[in-house]
Amino acid sequence: MKKSIEQAFNDHLNAEFFSSYLYLSMANYFAAQNLEGMAAWMRVQLEEERMHAMKFVDFINDRAGRVVLQQINQPTIEWASPLAAFQDAYNHECLISGKINTLVDLANKENDHAAHNFLQWFVSEQVEEEATAQRIVEQLKRVGDNPVGLMIIDQQLGSRTASAPADAAE
Repeated sequence: MKKSIEQAFNDHLNAEFFSSYLYLSMANYFAAQNLEGMAAWMRVQLEEERMHAMKFVDFINDRAGRVVLQQINQPTIEWASPLAAFQDAYNHECLISGKINTLVDLANKENDHAAHNFLQWFVSEQVEEEATAQRIVEQLKRVGDNPVGLMIIDQQLGSRTASAPADAAE
């Protein structure tokens, strides 16, 4: 594994662990607001992000690289509203998508076909992540300050369950 790829992947796994922290912070925010469905949704999301980080850990190790864990920055802990929190989640997913795209560019530049192949799963995953967050943002915009609408969305989001990774058999 080229050092440039190893360093970039280490940096990105830190970003994925930060994502997990951010969603844990959001889960705690929603729990404090008595929006248990949204809190539960965020808990599932934080586990997904942790799994993403671990995919990078495993890839680096499988390529005889060295995983270097870095400090994880403190995430935001307070939002003005559920809409503001989900808007931040959407914006964060867009940021992560940009980081993945940069990694793909680096893998191409370094002619690292294994890294390029590995990253394609993340490219597809980020399309889903952005679309999901955007749908929730749009729903929250539609209900505005309507408490009944907010409770319906909260209840719907609470039905989310963790899904097995697509490559769980590997």
